[in-house]
Amino acid sequence: MSPSNPPKTGSAEPAQTTQHVGSAHKNRDAARRFTWEIASISVHLEELRYFWAKALGVSGPQWMILMAVSELDQGDGIPVNAVSKMLHVDSSFVTTQSKLLEKKGFMRRKPAPDDARVVRMSLTDKTYKQLANLEAQQNAINDFIFEEFDEQSLAAFTDKLAALKSRIEKACMKVTLGI
Repeated sequence: MSPSNPPKTGSAEPAQTTQHVGSAHKNRDAARRFTWEIASISVHLEELRYFWAKALGVSGPQWMILMAVSELDQGDGIPVNAVSKMLHVDSSFVTTQSKLLEKKGFMRRKPAPDDARVVRMSLTDKTYKQLANLEAQQNAINDFIFEEFDEQSLAAFTDKLAALKSRIEKACMKVTLGI
């Protein structure tokens, strides 16, 4: 058998299998690196949250509650459970922290008109003013962080991250259920 006439069965498959294993190994390495980069980004984002929280005189988790209310409120307040879902925390935690924020004058809490068991939260004018005072500094930091992205590429990247988040949530469910 000459090198120019290799056998027709068996010889190409091991090379493909080896390439596939090598490719899978590289993908796992890239996935591990990606996971570590995301974990590092999360730590740095938390540092920024605590910086902004300190500037307002609240805790990091209270800052996140304020930001969630700011993001979700359409003018008639937002239910506690919507904020807890967004932040992936128990609603009792949001209730406790929002009561503290209310005492500090950062938040209003009112029963929903259609169901008194549901508390709707909204930010006070004081909070909006203090957030406005931080806005220029936050915009400068965001411009620095995202300077490599134009609007379209940032939107596309964010969409991919959202899809990845969804798959990770499903993977967590599978692990939890033992699938």
